Amino acid sequence: MVESAEPPRVLVVEHEVECPPGLWGGWLTGAGLCLDVVRPYLGDPVPGGAGAYDGLLVLGGSPGPLDDERYPWLPATRALLRTAFEHGTPTFGICLGAELMTVELGGRVERRRTPQIGVYELEVLPAAAGDPVFGGLAGSPPAMLWHLEEMAVLPPGAVPLMGGTTSAHQAFRLGAHAWGTQFHPEATPRIVADWARESAVLRLAGAGADEIVGQLAAARADTERTWRPVARRWASRVRLRHAGRLPPS
Repeated sequence: MVESAEPPRVLVVEHEVECPPGLWGGWLTGAGLCLDVVRPYLGDPVPGGAGAYDGLLVLGGSPGPLDDERYPWLPATRALLRTAFEHGTPTFGICLGAELMTVELGGRVERRRTPQIGVYELEVLPAAAGDPVFGGLAGSPPAMLWHLEEMAVLPPGAVPLMGGTTSAHQAFRLGAHAWGTQFHPEATPRIVADWARESAVLRLAGAGADEIVGQLAAARADTERTWRPVARRWASRVRLRHAGRLPPS
């Protein structure tokens, strides 16, 4: 089979200007992928399907996954995630993106009493060892958490890959080609500083902006060393899809 000269294309759904692809986007483009970012908060339509794309990345944001009245593009985003899942399109959901995938495909998201914000050491679960994206992780990798909603029940058939906090489902795989994280592997100190500005969620957590930004700044080398290979392994799935060589399972 002759591979296309065009680079693999990933559709990215960005929900808010403060929640860009960040580090994750840089790692994916560095791995040879082309990112097409749609910004429905600016009026961009959410495509009805991901058929023209080799991968789908749905980012985080402040909405709840069913907050359709205030964020009217969420139903289309959930439908897009379902279509991508049913067609075997490599998919990655970060925080809200994972929550949207969860509720659309049969799981449940609940609101926490207290937001979980800051850098936490996570637990690599046994199933991660054989996972094509999360395999290779070891120890207690650090990650940036910033969420009020949490994935309380994963969709049927989902494989938990990471835990380690009072929000038990920090990463999962659904089927052969869809992954989600509750944490934010894309976050930089600058992005987190934007989240912290006038944040009611941060005040609800009883944390200070300087404290949280400082946590990520101190852990940045470790977080980047941990999550860059994960992004690159997901990028390899997208490249396989582009080349027509992605295995069905």
